[in-house]
Amino acid sequence: MKSFLKFVLLLLIVNLTFVSAQTKRPMTPEDMWKMLRIGSMDISPDGSLIVFSVSKYSMDKNKGDSDIWIATVDGKEVAPILNSSESESSPKFSPDGKSIFFSKKGQIYRCDYNGKNIEKVTDVYSGVGGIEFDKSGDKFLFVSDVYPNCKTQECNKKEDIKRKNDKTDVRVITGLMFRVWDHWRGDKRSHLFLYDLNNNGITDLTEGSQHDVPPLDLGSGHDYGFSPDGKEVAYTMNKDKVNAISTNNDIFTISLPQVKATGKIADKKISVSKGNDNQPVYSPDGKYIAFRSMAHPGFEADKSTLMIYDRKTGKIKNLTNDFDRSIGEIVWSPDSKSIYFTSANYIYNSIYKIDLASGKIKMLVEKHVNSNLIISPDGKTLYFKQQRSTQPYEIFALNLVSNNLKQLTHINKKLLSKLLFNDIETFWTTTEDGTKIQAILVKPPHFNPDKKYPLIFLIHGGPQGHWTDDYHFRWNIQQFAAPGYVVVAANPRGSVGYGQAFTNAVSGDWGGKPYTDLMSVLDNSLKKFPFIDKNNLFAAGASYGGFMINWIEGHNDRFNALFSHDGVYDQRSMYGETEELWFPEWEFKGTPWTNPELYAKWSPSSYVKNFKTPMLIVQGGHDFRVPQGQAFQLFTALQRVGVESKLLYFPNETHFVTKPQDAKFWWNSLFDWFEQHKK
Repeated sequence: MKSFLKFVLLLLIVNLTFVSAQTKRPMTPEDMWKMLRIGSMDISPDGSLIVFSVSKYSMDKNKGDSDIWIATVDGKEVAPILNSSESESSPKFSPDGKSIFFSKKGQIYRCDYNGKNIEKVTDVYSGVGGIEFDKSGDKFLFVSDVYPNCKTQECNKKEDIKRKNDKTDVRVITGLMFRVWDHWRGDKRSHLFLYDLNNNGITDLTEGSQHDVPPLDLGSGHDYGFSPDGKEVAYTMNKDKVNAISTNNDIFTISLPQVKATGKIADKKISVSKGNDNQPVYSPDGKYIAFRSMAHPGFEADKSTLMIYDRKTGKIKNLTNDFDRSIGEIVWSPDSKSIYFTSANYIYNSIYKIDLASGKIKMLVEKHVNSNLIISPDGKTLYFKQQRSTQPYEIFALNLVSNNLKQLTHINKKLLSKLLFNDIETFWTTTEDGTKIQAILVKPPHFNPDKKYPLIFLIHGGPQGHWTDDYHFRWNIQQFAAPGYVVVAANPRGSVGYGQAFTNAVSGDWGGKPYTDLMSVLDNSLKKFPFIDKNNLFAAGASYGGFMINWIEGHNDRFNALFSHDGVYDQRSMYGETEELWFPEWEFKGTPWTNPELYAKWSPSSYVKNFKTPMLIVQGGHDFRVPQGQAFQLFTALQRVGVESKLLYFPNETHFVTKPQDAKFWWNSLFDWFEQHKK
């Protein structure tokens, strides 16, 4: 009788699971854009509350805005406190625990914990961004774009008015790095300021500088902060003359009492590497500054090691020389005895802890993609954001005593409950030379192993990037699978998270081993998974992934159709069009005139005579990393040799498609293209 009851119960569970799966539906691009997105967050001084920003997007309005939410650290109460039609972002608790500061319309405001009694704090003409408080709460640092020669806000205002009233429409360019990512650089620079809340006074700590804080590239909002006693500031800056050929970001310090006494700014460089140094973080006891450091100048994907600078002796120690992963975010423990950090680790972004005394490194959270580390004031809990392919970022808490992991927020629970996903799977492929390549597999909704499904083969950018277990709002692996495709996303040589030697292997070999790695994964996929329809294979990639799609176009005809987004077509002209010149000079061992053979070798343009496969091309007009000339040349070549091709040109998009309506069109066009070429 017990066996019969167990059977009935099991049958009931199976039936309920089946019914639940049938009531859910595949995700659409509209669903993806309805997802709420958690941004920056902060913990209250007493450790009881977390404040965070949440962005939402409207497909109808074709734009988004940001609100401020608050949550108790046990996750029992989570709700918005500022939810207007205007964007409120970057929330910070005041160190005295009395209010919440936030950004709105380029200025800083504050309010009570319930969102009431809103008060404007700053009125700075050039705007205020990225505030960081000192421990007393009397001062904060901020960054703002100003004219280097202007010593006052009135000067900045007058210069803006003068240029606005100028009847000529011309840019006078006298040096390199005149464009960055998606915008023209102009004459302004991002300076670091000190704001005194007692008298509303501001001090430009990088007055007169032609260099930016944070740096133009390879920097972040973590690139400046106060010492615990509030007497010193550390920040990151690249002082090299030509930023376009330099990754030499360095760490500097400024003595605030000296500035006050003399009225002069005198900084001190504490980093020594010619590579990229950034993210200075003071230890709570004030003895050290931790920061990240790369050894090789000109290599943006070099191994990032964790360094500590002894403020008394001036000595620097490498804490992770033997750890074969790059360091991400850095957070000190309150007792200054250990450091928590993130690191790309296979398909995850894992969380680790290093003990300063022993140097021992311990993994705390392995799976999924984790970021935005915050430690509780008592040092017992680590808070962070975590995402996976089936869930956008939510806030989690790790009890550092019991190792219990708890999800605190569930802001997309209602929408996610309606959608049908299959969790990612991973598999490994051994190439001819014995190298092991990891790949992600995603099966479509309502998957039936007895059926045949078309394949979308995804190729990541970088090239020093990797496919991860994340919920990406552009190249979303679940969205690729949703209409009924099997998705394979491989991490070939050049990918991060597999050791530095693996990452280094792509440089100088763009279409070599990474290409054969990808084809090995494709071969293994077709052999390993009988549900993949060998007659319906498609491939898609962006940036370096777009390059690889263009490379495939000239090297095989295995795919029914290809999709190339912002991909490099001709390395020689790309050098003259892009802005970060250190990148091609490292990857191709020089310039097009000092090493023309390598530029020609790894240019898809050298193999146009082999082009055969139908291709859809996407290009953003404001993409200055892989500029529009690359797409125009590619499309022209395809058309001239008679290959079926289509170009989608988004004049107001960048290296990414970020507007809701444009993204919807992007997804629909991609799937239409693949559907047209199914057999």
